[in-house]
Amino acid sequence: MPKTTAWETFFDAHAPIYDQNGFTKNTTKEVDFLIEELALPPAGSVLDVGCGTGRHSIELAKRGYAVTGLDLSAEMLAHASEASTAAGLNVEWIHADATRFSLLRRYDAAICLCEGAFGLLVQGDDPIEQPLEILRNISRSLKPQAKAVLTVLNATAMIRKHQNKDVAEGRFDPTTMVESSECAPREGLPAIAVRERAFVATELVLLCRLAGMSMLNVWGGTAGNWRRGTLDLDEIEIMVVARKVAEPAGAGDASQGA
Repeated sequence: MPKTTAWETFFDAHAPIYDQNGFTKNTTKEVDFLIEELALPPAGSVLDVGCGTGRHSIELAKRGYAVTGLDLSAEMLAHASEASTAAGLNVEWIHADATRFSLLRRYDAAICLCEGAFGLLVQGDDPIEQPLEILRNISRSLKPQAKAVLTVLNATAMIRKHQNKDVAEGRFDPTTMVESSECAPREGLPAIAVRERAFVATELVLLCRLAGMSMLNVWGGTAGNWRRGTLDLDEIEIMVVARKVAEPAGAGDASQGA
């Protein structure tokens, strides 16, 4: 793994309380949705990129799927491993950066949910190349015609909550859709400076094409309100459903880092 980043530090410290977040309380219904939307075959294989403490991975494994969970945070993965072991489940956990991994096997489906990786920028990240590399790595990991579901930050909501003052003071860059903030990973710990990237649907279509994937649907994807329906301008997350149609162009650094 490369040197520790702000997001790795944040999630390592946040891991003990991650499952207390309100958006983690709909796992069973979310996995019901994923199984149907991804058209998973019985005992099919799923790659969970940015798996965190493994709530989706573990629920999928409970239902008989072969799951690999990948995350930047060793502490998140430690909690995931503890939970899967306690449940008597065999889940493969991989410690790796979502922009820098390459796996030998090919999966029936992939997920990347709740901004687990996509658009979480660190110092020096290019706001186009970072999400594109993640999509390329996901695409390379999929079988032909396999589907992926991602939820990413909604740029229209991010724009509507900011004002020109925020632009002038460096909290929001409207040219890159990047929001800069400071956030404490849990009570009693110092705040960490982080950067998050939001997206509009048209650029997501283009990014998918560059990654060898075809966009199938763009829906409202805010946790607790997943649906096959029109995106609201003010909702936090967009859901992307895409299918692999070709091998992705471009060659990034694909060291697994496990």
